[in-house]
Amino acid sequence: MQERHSDSKRYFNEQALTTQKYVIPYLSSLRKIDKNCTVLEIGCGQAGNLKPFLDLGCRCVGIDISKGRIENGKIFFAGHPNEANLELIAEDIYDTVSPERFDVIITRDVIEHIPNQELFMGRCRDFMKPDGLYFIGFPPWYNPFGGHQQLLNNKLFSKLPYYHIIPRLAYKSLLKVLGETDDKIEAMLEIYDTGISIDRLNRVLKKNNYRKLKQTDWLVNPNYETKFGIKPRKQIGLISAIPFLRNFLITASYMVVQPINEN
Repeated sequence: MQERHSDSKRYFNEQALTTQKYVIPYLSSLRKIDKNCTVLEIGCGQAGNLKPFLDLGCRCVGIDISKGRIENGKIFFAGHPNEANLELIAEDIYDTVSPERFDVIITRDVIEHIPNQELFMGRCRDFMKPDGLYFIGFPPWYNPFGGHQQLLNNKLFSKLPYYHIIPRLAYKSLLKVLGETDDKIEAMLEIYDTGISIDRLNRVLKKNNYRKLKQTDWLVNPNYETKFGIKPRKQIGLISAIPFLRNFLITASYMVVQPINEN
């Protein structure tokens, strides 16, 4: 496992930096992001992605099923000048009752962990204003590290690409041979079962009546700048246009979608 995944504050800071440099500018071409903007992050973890929005004075709400991560987030934000504008909630999104609808929703590196993405995307509509924006950033399943194998304890296999797409039973057996714990194997298989491609996400969005306002596919994920010091690079040419194949060569896809008014 990479050190950054066991260092909560470092991971928090990495999330904040990537969102500040790439996510907010990406959204800003469609909507002004300022103190008048309300932002919800679903699957926020410790809410590092919300920090740049909070810095701008936005009202920010983060929801995550992990109570421990939410508590860490509250610690990290303690003393922030705009702390009063932040609410962090430890709860399952399906149990959350909110009278508020938001200008912006973000899920970054989250949807690939969500079971039943069709149900999830339908639920997200309940939290959006009619003209709201929904930012989705995720690594397609078939990309070199779409299985999140960088989380493994085995140093060699945490750095090897693509083997996560082998048949599930073979993958599970390999993880056992590598000496991974039962908990880690279960977590990796959950990712195996929920991993999503660009093409399947497009079908989920269509089924739930979202229109796509913007999409950028990355050959080099913007996350890699803060993780590894590698400059992000957009995927260009025919690769982005070829269904299925593109999933193997795109390390991240950014999308902004909006609900289609059903009235």
